[in-house]
Amino acid sequence: MVQKAKILLVDDRPENLLALEAILSALDQTLVRASSGEEALKALLTDDFAVILLDVQMPGMDGFETAAHIKRRERTRDIPIIFLTAINHGPHHTFRGYAAGAVDYISKPFDPWVLRAKVSVFVELYMKNCQLREQAALLRLQLEGDEKDAGEQKESAGLLAELSARLAAVEEQAEALSKQLNDESTDAAAVATAAHLERKLTGLRRALDALEPGTGGVSPMPSQN
Repeated sequence: MVQKAKILLVDDRPENLLALEAILSALDQTLVRASSGEEALKALLTDDFAVILLDVQMPGMDGFETAAHIKRRERTRDIPIIFLTAINHGPHHTFRGYAAGAVDYISKPFDPWVLRAKVSVFVELYMKNCQLREQAALLRLQLEGDEKDAGEQKESAGLLAELSARLAAVEEQAEALSKQLNDESTDAAAVATAAHLERKLTGLRRALDALEPGTGGVSPMPSQN
């Protein structure tokens, strides 16, 4: 079952993080704070995130540099990044944000409804992808189970065939022995023993036939009393 999505909020100013939490709390997802680029990269080492809201201007590692590190990592390269910035230096600055791997670039102050709507889209996509991965894993397990069952059935069928062949050989010998004893009219006890053996073999044949799928059994070998 898919759990709540995690949203990474990256900003060096606590009041900005608080404002983002207030805006996004209505989405009922897990909001994770990071007050620097380094802290964001550390969080990304252990957790999976649906989307990252990344402030551009931060001391030390800025938003562009942080995004570059995120996109270089195989684990995190596909996480969508929304840049948030309080400055606007025109198209060139915006282009730099997209070149760094951002899926959107929003200038402050921003409309809370617009930001929440954009984040909700990426959360929904993340949830759908998680569901698809779970379904694919379940299907893979089912297929592996079917292959295992098929292998076991094949092995069982081979064993049953071998047992049937061995039993047929014993049945043939018992039938020949019974016929010989009856023809020679020798010891009655020996004849009775041979007849008893044939009845036992008939029971074994019925039991073996019952184990074979799709067969209704074979007619028992007539016994000599």
